[in-house]
Formats: sequence, structure tokens, C-alpha cells
Amino acid sequence: MAASSDEVTCDDFLGFQEALKKWRFIDDRIIYALNTSLPTASFAGEVNATSQCKHLYEQLAETYDGREQAIKKCVRTVSSVVGDLQNQKKNDPDNAEIMKRLSKERTKLRLMQSELNIEEVLRDRSMKVFYERCRTVYRPPSAPIV
Repeated sequence: MAASSDEVTCDDFLGFQEALKKWRFIDDRIIYALNTSLPTASFAGEVNATSQCKHLYEQLAETYDGREQAIKKCVRTVSSVVGDLQNQKKNDPDNAEIMKRLSKERTKLRLMQSELNIEEVLRDRSMKVFYERCRTVYRPPSAPIV
């Protein structure tokens, strides 16, 4: 399932996390996907391992790009809201409602920014598993030479 930055809502952090959870399904199931896609040595002639690895890599790359775009879009959106609230606070420093909303939005912004770090960890973990299983039959165009 490819992530689309248009499908994610940035207003509700729990909804944002739920969307990411669905999009991270491929990372959660990468070992299963590799086990079902790639043949064991006894069945190597029956399945084209190169095309299977290439297809899985393309799915991973598309998903990573979509998730990253969605997270960055929400970070920009919430950053803008925080900036607006900070301006309102400057104009009305004693307004408790603005302070409360500003605090809430700053927390949401920090949580969304932390999702970028989580993405990096997930990507590294999944790509490590991918390379362990596919390195002999497929090398992605952007893969570093090891």
C-alpha cells in the first residue's frame, strides 16, 4: 500500500499515527514477504528471484517516499500552526487559551518530528533484511557498492 501525503490528516495525531501504522505494514512483514517471494535452493529454478527482489524493492522505495512526504507535510503544517499561535501569543500574552493551544501544537510537532527518526530506523532495518536476502540476485540502482 503506497502512502499518499493527501490521505493523511495532520490535525489529529492519533489519526496520523494510525495512517503511518497501516503504511508501515510492509516493513512489519518484510521477512514474511521475502520468505514467500524468494525460493529456497531446491526451488530456485521455479521462481525468478531477481524480479521478485526488484518488485519488493520498488514497493519499499515507493512506500518510503510516500511516508516521508506525508510526515514532512504534517511537520510543515503543524509548524505553520505553531508559528501563527506564537504570533497570537505576542499580541495577547495573557490569553490562557492561546497558551494551551500553543503547548498542545508544540507537543504534536515534536511527536511528528520524532516520526522522521522512526522512519529512518524502520528503513534501515528493512533494507538490511532486504540486502541480506536479495544481495546476490538484485542490486538496486541506488544501492551502495559494498
